[in-house]
Amino acid sequence: MNDYLNAYTFGFCEKRGFTEGDAWKRSLEEMVRTTGSNALILPVCAWQDHAYSTAMDSDTPDVMSAEDVQAVCAYARSLGLKIILKAMVNCRDGYWRAYIRFFDTYVPCEPKWSDWFESWGRHVCRVADMAEENGADLYCIGCEMVGTDHRAEEWRALAGEVRKHYRGPITYNCDKYQEDNVTWWDAVDVISSSGYYPLDEIDANLERIRAVAERFGKPFVFMECGCPARAGSEKRPNDWKYGGATDPLTQKLWYEAFTDALLRHPFVRGTGWWDWPASRLYPEETGPDNSGYCTYGKPASEVLRRFAAAITEKEGAER
Repeated sequence: MNDYLNAYTFGFCEKRGFTEGDAWKRSLEEMVRTTGSNALILPVCAWQDHAYSTAMDSDTPDVMSAEDVQAVCAYARSLGLKIILKAMVNCRDGYWRAYIRFFDTYVPCEPKWSDWFESWGRHVCRVADMAEENGADLYCIGCEMVGTDHRAEEWRALAGEVRKHYRGPITYNCDKYQEDNVTWWDAVDVISSSGYYPLDEIDANLERIRAVAERFGKPFVFMECGCPARAGSEKRPNDWKYGGATDPLTQKLWYEAFTDALLRHPFVRGTGWWDWPASRLYPEETGPDNSGYCTYGKPASEVLRRFAAAITEKEGAER
């Protein structure tokens, strides 16, 4: 990877037709203005009923349409952003997708891996077509699916099928701490993970991840990373429910530590900050009262602007 992908996830779980209004355009403009991001991650989420369901629905009002994807990609391009499309799945009962798992030994009356991968593969290839049609710079074929990671041959087969639909580079977003547990990084072009590491563990985990990237000879990006604006969240930044009262300074502290560490570990070639709402962005002046991940109107925005400037200066000096 040549240019650093300083991305922000935009529009997570937006519904079909959200681009029919103009609120999302203003939101995207504010994202660029206040963070200095040079790329956008657009997640296209399918739904399954529960963690042991093999049926997946990607043609529902709960999922953004191909027209929505096209509109966002076109406007992002007009703002000078690179585009990363990302296939995701959520469970309607609220369970995290990492718990999707089936018996590894065939049992006739139980849900089967083959049925789930067939359903998941249809969604992933559908989004791959969108990535190709919209000239995406990178395509992510899954996110934090820890219970499926050991099914290496199915994932390799899926990666091969995706390449029939999309000609650009592909990645898979493993969960935090799982970078050295995935055995099939050879099937993708870029290794990526979710970087929700506690404040006092950031450097140690970056060193561990660096060894994985070097072993496979692949570039590495954080497809997700961030910390809520809540007291105590720096200790468990992956948990959006954890912590006490709203505290934007805690978020700022984590972002300072994380971006400083990134600048000391140049093997990391991208970051995907989590997450920026599209059609439901809150007013900037209310940011200090918002305990979520979005940095809009919070001190962490200035940290991200400084980081973007530092990356631009560093990349320019190396050319």
